[in-house]
Amino acid sequence: MQRLRIRFSRGEEISLISHLDLMRLWQRALRRAGIPLAYSEGFNPHPRLSLAAPLALGITSEAELMDVFIIKEVSPHFFINTVGQQLPFGIEIQQVYHIAKTVPALQSLMRYAEYRVKVEITESREQITAKLESLLAKKNLPWQHRRDTGTRNYDLRALIDDLWLVDCQGSSCTIGMRLRCDNNGSGRPEQVSAALGFTSLPQLIHRTGLILQTS
Repeated sequence: MQRLRIRFSRGEEISLISHLDLMRLWQRALRRAGIPLAYSEGFNPHPRLSLAAPLALGITSEAELMDVFIIKEVSPHFFINTVGQQLPFGIEIQQVYHIAKTVPALQSLMRYAEYRVKVEITESREQITAKLESLLAKKNLPWQHRRDTGTRNYDLRALIDDLWLVDCQGSSCTIGMRLRCDNNGSGRPEQVSAALGFTSLPQLIHRTGLILQTS
């Protein structure tokens, strides 16, 4: 059995499909490409595909990671060429490489996700920078998130590792965010944007990197 790690981008064309639909899309593409997928055991076997950190609807990315287990060894070059032809517009394979089967599961290695978030502004560049510094200086940031299952209360500051100003042009500004993304919690860029005082939803949220535990 072989384990391959795939790094791929997710564009606007498929930014509104669910995580489940994305995994079905990958399964169809892999089958059409003739990749011999390994399956789980049990009463309901399913292809052994594992995504590092599912994206919320509407978010694009250049840094998605997925592990694929296959029963017959194929080269990364072959995988990119054959599977790439079966993928729709909006998904592009950027890199494929071998991973040892003994390496822990991809999701268990997740630590942070980085984003570029474009927001509408009325303040100056200096005022935006001051906002970022003020939030980072906080020790706690009590937050409420309303869901269908009820209201969740938590400390949003604990989910923020770093914030930085990328660029300001006209009435919009792009902010870099490094947010926690692990089994204990994941920061959401739109909530951080709201905590910074931006009343409108972000014009764009784009994931630029996933940071894994290295040791």
